[in-house]
Amino acid sequence: MEMLIVEPFGAWTKLTLNRPEVKNALNTALLARLAEALTGLAHDPSCRAALVTGAEGNFAAGADIAEMEHKSSAEAATDPRKAHWAAIRAFPKPLVAAADGFALGGGFELALMADCLVLGATARVGLPETNLGIIPGAGGAQRLISLVGPARASRLVLTGEMLPAATAYDWGIAGWLSEGEAETIARPLTETLANRAPLALMAAKAALIAGAEASLAFAQERAAFEALHDTADKTEGIRAFREKRKPRFTGQ
Repeated sequence: MEMLIVEPFGAWTKLTLNRPEVKNALNTALLARLAEALTGLAHDPSCRAALVTGAEGNFAAGADIAEMEHKSSAEAATDPRKAHWAAIRAFPKPLVAAADGFALGGGFELALMADCLVLGATARVGLPETNLGIIPGAGGAQRLISLVGPARASRLVLTGEMLPAATAYDWGIAGWLSEGEAETIARPLTETLANRAPLALMAAKAALIAGAEASLAFAQERAAFEALHDTADKTEGIRAFREKRKPRFTGQ
């Protein structure tokens, strides 16, 4: 089964995360495939916009825990995922995310990298990494604080709380809220963007990203994420997640 389904629709392309058996969790292979597809579309003049969504009712329920469980801080520091995330963020054309169901952890970080985020009625978003003894590793905490401010960002990052779609929309995390599936809004939105002046949209996107992210400390967030991979609390957090019990953290 193809883990990323790529479908061209004239001047725009739909990319579907397709690991429904694990709620489209972003393992390294899927992240690499998404980065590769977006890099190709960035150089394809026939594509003017892209839409990313998830298969079978979920966007992406985080990273792949199995890959993370035994990874050390040294391995996290050389993780190819960093380059994949950078390639996704470097996509110069309008990127729309249509999120239904779970958009958590790395899945939420991916949604936050989109220029236009559409939430479906069933969507639930959050950064639950601290439940596992780690923190967001792809800039999610930094981007969230620029969107919702320090109080609400602290609430989500420190407690691992999941927000329903309506609350996330009210907080300004998403620009659109669908009464049904996210694609009912996201598809015509992506088509509209694809029919607008492409050079102007790319210039506008670059300016918006520069304005929103110029002061963000992504390197510091990533370094802390990597260092936590050697802690006993990270081991306990993932073990507790697998065993479906509350973790017993020791601060080690």
